[in-house]
Amino acid sequence: MRIRPVRGLSVSATLLLATCLAACGGTAPVQPDPVVTDSFPPDPSDDARAALAARAALAQDHRFAALYHFDSGSAPERNVVATVAGDGSWRVDIAGGALGGTADVSIVSNANGVYQCSLPSVTNPITSSCVRVANAGKAVPKAYDPKVERLFRQWLSVFTDRQAALSVSSGAPLPGAQGTCFSVDSISASLPAPVDVGIYCYADNGLLTAARVGFGELTIASTPVTPPAKVDLPGPVIPGPALGTASPSPDPSEDASLPVASVPPPA
Repeated sequence: MRIRPVRGLSVSATLLLATCLAACGGTAPVQPDPVVTDSFPPDPSDDARAALAARAALAQDHRFAALYHFDSGSAPERNVVATVAGDGSWRVDIAGGALGGTADVSIVSNANGVYQCSLPSVTNPITSSCVRVANAGKAVPKAYDPKVERLFRQWLSVFTDRQAALSVSSGAPLPGAQGTCFSVDSISASLPAPVDVGIYCYADNGLLTAARVGFGELTIASTPVTPPAKVDLPGPVIPGPALGTASPSPDPSEDASLPVASVPPPA
């Protein structure tokens, strides 16, 4: 697969990816009155719902490392490197994931919690550091959530939950997608959707190959490789603050980063 040039990630993220792809004759008889039953023809949407749940279940166990392209529609296309390690820990490196697209970040999840880590780039040659922003298995707080990592892990448990308030149908294939695409919508107009509505595409083994949601479109850009046994934090853990997603303030006296939400220390 040819990889087109887009805004890149740090060298560490690239290395992480590299190490890791009938009728009878005669008089017609008198017909009895029809019997009314409660049976109905199968609903095609039930088949799509079951198929998505099956793909999501495979995705929960799939281990890989791969490069993706992400297009938000309002900024140049960017690179994303997603890794799900052998021990279930995961890491998603997102170019331009913080400070209004000016800073590269990584979202890392392991048994000790969820971390937002700063990443160096050519235009921002910093030393990486990490801030613990949530307990293990929990979502990144909205103020410093680049959102892209949700596509890989956070919503799989919703897709496997047959009681979730979702409407699922076969979706038109997205450009560059492999496997089967599903159109996902909410069935409740009064409650927030449990996932972002859109189109999600999965290969037969559960690998996410493309997605189109409200905040952008993601497309796989490389053949997945074998992931490491576990993912590592790209830098030391510091008290904070984490980097906000908003653009830096033009006033140097105002810090564009945000204080970290109150997160209990790991046990």
